[in-house]
Amino acid sequence: MKVDQKGHTTTIKDTQGDVNSFLEKVTHEHNSFKNQNLIIDITHDKGITIKDIKSFSELSKAHKKGKKSFVIVADGIDFNDVPVKIIAVPSLQEAHDIIEMEEIERDLGF
Repeated sequence: MKVDQKGHTTTIKDTQGDVNSFLEKVTHEHNSFKNQNLIIDITHDKGITIKDIKSFSELSKAHKKGKKSFVIVADGIDFNDVPVKIIAVPSLQEAHDIIEMEEIERDLGF
């Protein structure tokens, strides 16, 4: 697990390729990231499935309650199959763009 913090956003990158243990680590460490927008980068794992993405739903829900963004960066999945409540994108740049848009929405009171 590699953590990179820039401004109001923290990127957490899975370096092992095991989504379940990565999710466990991130969930365990969530309190230290709860005041930051989170980007969960699981592009290292090429065998990622929609089921793996869905396993982040509870963490995503808990993080969004704190009025912060939660975006998953994944590669090789059908983004049309991702549940609406989870934000998943194919690149880090798109993740940063989503967070920027959500920050603007929060500033405007949406």
